[in-house]
Amino acid sequence: MKKSISIFFVGLLLSINSSAQQQVLIPMDASQTDHLKAYGVIFNHIEDGFPAKWLLNYRGGSFMAVVDNDIVRKARLRNVQLQLVSPSEAASIIASVESQSSNTSVVNLEKAPRIAVYTPDQALPWDDAVTLALTYAEVEYDKVWDIEVLEGKLQEYDWLHLHHEDFTGQYGKFWARYRSTPWYITQVRQMEAMAKELGFSKVSDQKKQVALEIKKYVGNGGFLFAMCSGTDTFDIALASQGIDIASSQFDGDPVDPNAKESLDYSQTFAFKDFEISLDPYEYEHANIDVPVAIREVDQSLDFFSLFEFSAKWDPVPTMLTQNHVSSVRGFYGQTTAFRTEKVKSSVVVLAESPGRNQVKYLHGNFGNGTFTYYAGHDPEDYTHHVNDPPTDLALHPNSPGYRLILNNILFPAAKKKKRKT
Repeated sequence: MKKSISIFFVGLLLSINSSAQQQVLIPMDASQTDHLKAYGVIFNHIEDGFPAKWLLNYRGGSFMAVVDNDIVRKARLRNVQLQLVSPSEAASIIASVESQSSNTSVVNLEKAPRIAVYTPDQALPWDDAVTLALTYAEVEYDKVWDIEVLEGKLQEYDWLHLHHEDFTGQYGKFWARYRSTPWYITQVRQMEAMAKELGFSKVSDQKKQVALEIKKYVGNGGFLFAMCSGTDTFDIALASQGIDIASSQFDGDPVDPNAKESLDYSQTFAFKDFEISLDPYEYEHANIDVPVAIREVDQSLDFFSLFEFSAKWDPVPTMLTQNHVSSVRGFYGQTTAFRTEKVKSSVVVLAESPGRNQVKYLHGNFGNGTFTYYAGHDPEDYTHHVNDPPTDLALHPNSPGYRLILNNILFPAAKKKKRKT
């Protein structure tokens, strides 16, 4: 009797050990039923304290993890395609990915970043692609605004997103068209009240100080991701510190007569040699953005191409460009694309529109941190306008454009390899 009991427990232990070593592969190629939910499954798995692997350039940037934390059930509930693989099959896949003969690599994902989204409390008549993506993928985030930034709260977060924002204090330059609309009037009133409460004489001064605090955050090791006008207006604010570039319609006093000549491009993250627009009637901040006359193209022909990087030698840009396609449909925004000649040589271009002088996606380092800029407003709404309804991502679960956003919340989780000296 004792012998049979012992055999039973030995068999049980072997079964448990075998199950613990079984792996789950979440493919990210065209076979995946919901690419966006897949990011959420892996992100939350890591956040719960369980490691995972990102198989760069393998089947669209697939994920692998030990069958634990009920990951199989959670994936299936979210309609995420997965495969159960044995320990020997998993070892074979890893060996193939790590082979020196292929442009693939294994990155260990160990600690999920704490996420903050820079956004106001008041409702604005446009959506935010990143918050849509995070919500759909079921990834939690906190909201921060100027008060939290100026109080030093950014140090509590690893990753920060900026979207359709104007760091020059010109309210998105919507004055010419929307100055009589309730939402614009409310926005101006609330921002002016906040500036006064925080001790600033005008909103433009407050916004520029916020930009400096965010720059400090990145320098101290933060990961910054920005889209649409949150990209170029941030750099413009950095270049125009101490210079009045806002016309009287925005701040009650005239611009500095030497504003254009006084810009300091050495203070910016990504852009150089740009000329700012001082015209309050012009719906453009600077010539960083590709002009409308140049960007206009038939929608069916509007694509941008992702660059291919060495997965083993350039893991960060490789992570940021993981996708199941190499060309992604273009989309507009207040800042639709960056003019190639305005991008600093120190910046890594991740995607561009071939032959059209348009950079769509870029990445760079500053201090101990990084910044990534993605031009355009909503990857699945070609010409998103004020008051258009938010995009329903349930209709776009395999969106390549939204995948680029979600790559950015995972790459901070990657284990950093020590450089050889």
